[in-house]
Amino acid sequence: MKKIFLLGFAIVLITSCESNVKERYTQQSPEIETYKKVISDYENQNWEALASHYADTAKVLNNVTEDDATSVSEMITINKEDASIFNSWGFIDKESEYEMVITDENQTWVNFWSVWEGTLKENNKTYTIPAHITARFVDGKIVRELGYWDISKIVADMMQLKEKANQEAMKDSTIDAKTSMKEE
Repeated sequence: MKKIFLLGFAIVLITSCESNVKERYTQQSPEIETYKKVISDYENQNWEALASHYADTAKVLNNVTEDDATSVSEMITINKEDASIFNSWGFIDKESEYEMVITDENQTWVNFWSVWEGTLKENNKTYTIPAHITARFVDGKIVRELGYWDISKIVADMMQLKEKANQEAMKDSTIDAKTSMKEE
């Protein structure tokens, strides 16, 4: 009888412990739903709504190290500047994946992988760039975000376009100077 009681007690103890364990990996969570809103707000350039998903003290590290982290308002300023040079931009839905993990330190992170696509106004060229962003959540708000993507093709093309514009301007000023000399 004593053994049956101990066995029953052990089973109750084990099952109660298991029910208190929080799932450490999932693809469905309130944090993922919040991050989907972040992505939508970014794509629609709804900056006020985007900011509402972040804590006031959040640090954003998009392609930078801790020393160059930005605030949410600085990130939005950068995004507005970026938006002004593109005809369109957004993430490809069928390429987007979300997951939430809880670390050994009990931190909640949402990982986002996708492919970003944008068309530059200056050359009407479409760029397709793989991206990974991970965001730490505390009490339903993002407190830290790290993003990684390679914009070197866009930067190279923009430098080339600027150089071409400078050469055209120099050519025009040389023609103007020669025309002025002939008129004298």
